[in-house]
Amino acid sequence: MANNIEVKDLLDAGVHFGHLTRRWDPNMAPYIYMERNGIHIINLYKTAAKIDEASEALKKIAASGRKILFVATKKQAKEIVAEKAAKANQPYITERWPGGMLTNFVTIRKAVKKMASIDRMKKDGTFNTLSKKERLQVDRLRAKLEKNLGSISDMTRLPGALFVVDITREHIAVKEAQKLNIPIFAMVDTNSDPRQVQYVIPANDDASKSIDKVMTYVSDAIIEGLSERKAAKEAPQQPKAAPKAEEAPVVAEAANQEEE
Repeated sequence: MANNIEVKDLLDAGVHFGHLTRRWDPNMAPYIYMERNGIHIINLYKTAAKIDEASEALKKIAASGRKILFVATKKQAKEIVAEKAAKANQPYITERWPGGMLTNFVTIRKAVKKMASIDRMKKDGTFNTLSKKERLQVDRLRAKLEKNLGSISDMTRLPGALFVVDITREHIAVKEAQKLNIPIFAMVDTNSDPRQVQYVIPANDDASKSIDKVMTYVSDAIIEGLSERKAAKEAPQQPKAAPKAEEAPVVAEAANQEEE
């Protein structure tokens, strides 16, 4: 994976641009290369190493069959994250974070099941027996649930990890994951505290080109992990070896003793 991460590509995507120096978090100091025109510049060699580290860990989680929940509600990240997460067949939240999404997962699952029950009503004809007003209410509820939770409808248990774009904005999601000891992977800009997450990717989390570049590496690693899982499942099971010639009489004798 490391060979695929080119510092020049990160540079071209503007991954190195941090925030104004007066808005920095001192804990990001190890990842800052220099200050230029009042803006902190991120050390892209460290970014590349961190992307590689995070990608390897995400690949293993995907290969194990656990889901990675992507969280990005800021305007410039929403579409990119939704597209990349869907491509990697992972759940994502790009609208408002539903409070208790992780810590009260049972209630969230009930809301998702409600969506499924409305779909069943439409299939079996029950929906048509409702009054016009009731149908309108049900349709509105279904649309609201789809907007907020449609992308996590296949997530039947807590995710194996969280991937966050902008931990300052998504602080509620980060807090919930911390409470449940769910590993957090994140793009962390110079104005955020990297100590909040286990896998830090120091990067510009405001520019769409930067988000797209990092998300491409991450989603490709997850797809790779899923491919490995699929290949392992499809691999033919090795047949049990027949006993060697000298072992055959011993096996036969043991079988006879069991029959007696």
